Amino acid sequence: MADREPVMSESEILGWLTERLGAQVSLPVSRINPDVPYVEYGLDSVAALGLFGDIEEEFGLVLDPSVALEYSTLALMAGFLAAEQKEVVHS
Repeated sequence: MADREPVMSESEILGWLTERLGAQVSLPVSRINPDVPYVEYGLDSVAALGLFGDIEEEFGLVLDPSVALEYSTLALMAGFLAAEQKEVVHS
């Protein structure tokens, strides 16, 4: 992660996540509310694996499966990822 630049802001991460979720569930970004849980968009286990695989690849993280439950909306996940990338960059 340290070689990635620039670090994305929380709002940029949210935009990226919204695009990825939209692609996984075949919905336009305009129909995705970042405060609605992923499961309400019909994110099945295969799509969830794809989404979280994209997150791990983009941010250079290995996510514990519990992260999906604890940060169950795009807004919560964006905040988590913003904090995680800052921690990785500063360590």
